[in-house]
Amino acid sequence: MVDFGLGLLHGPPKGQNDLFLADLDKTLSQIRGSFRSIWMTDHFQWEGQPTFEAWTVMSYILARYPDFEVGPMVLGQNYRNPALLALMAASLQALSGGRFIMGIGAGWKEDEYLAYDYEYPSPRIRLQQLEETLIILKKMWEEPGQVSFEGAHYSIRDAWCEPKPETKIPILVGGGGYTTMKHAAKYADIWNYPDSPLGRYLERQAILRRHLDDIDRDPATLRLSWFGRVSLGRTEAEAEARGKSRIPQWTEYNSFVGSPQRVAELMSEFVEEGVDYFMIDIIDAPDEEIIGMFTEEVIPAINGA
Repeated sequence: MVDFGLGLLHGPPKGQNDLFLADLDKTLSQIRGSFRSIWMTDHFQWEGQPTFEAWTVMSYILARYPDFEVGPMVLGQNYRNPALLALMAASLQALSGGRFIMGIGAGWKEDEYLAYDYEYPSPRIRLQQLEETLIILKKMWEEPGQVSFEGAHYSIRDAWCEPKPETKIPILVGGGGYTTMKHAAKYADIWNYPDSPLGRYLERQAILRRHLDDIDRDPATLRLSWFGRVSLGRTEAEAEARGKSRIPQWTEYNSFVGSPQRVAELMSEFVEEGVDYFMIDIIDAPDEEIIGMFTEEVIPAINGA
């Protein structure tokens, strides 16, 4: 069975804060029972557009919508101290009854790093930090009592993380870089590669498989997922126009665009290659016709196949 998650926008239209919540209520009432999870991006700014802080949004959603799991797509690892992040996640896992997923990546958006006075180290350093963060998360969630770790970038000494998660917090590592995928193979429960056509996805997947082979890990223990946009229409032209009305770069090359039948065919090609989790931003949600196309036509076609 293939799982589906809803990707949220980074914030409301300017001056319409209430619209974010109204659209969320309307959308989730339509996808309940068809979608497993909700996903929030972790960014601080988008060229002056309203941008909600991810952890605040996730906490709100977990409290308000008890039928869904919630995760970030994905956290920038060095925006938050790793030990504090472990405690934040453990707290949210306890308060939500085990519905949190830790999505995390190396971080990339230089302008917000600099605007918010975060250091923006080289990709090599950010990837080293990502691995140390993953180590700290797992140690603090899984080891009994106080935990210590001495790394090149992060250290903890006799740190408590109580209560420990009673339900395991799944870790999703997002990204298609060689080292990022190496970390996913070693530490993650889910790997995610966003905005990718099938050919490129398969190229990165092949590298991931080699990483799994190197550590003798069964590929069946690591879920494969895809994050991106879906633009639906009764005709191909309608779907393409809908997609381009949001942001011109979301095309059929890096998103799923077309009629329900066409989108189901495109997504099924990924399923045939092992992808069993799609986190999607449905353009023009919460339009009932658009949501209905996906829940009543696309999902049955994929899972029926």
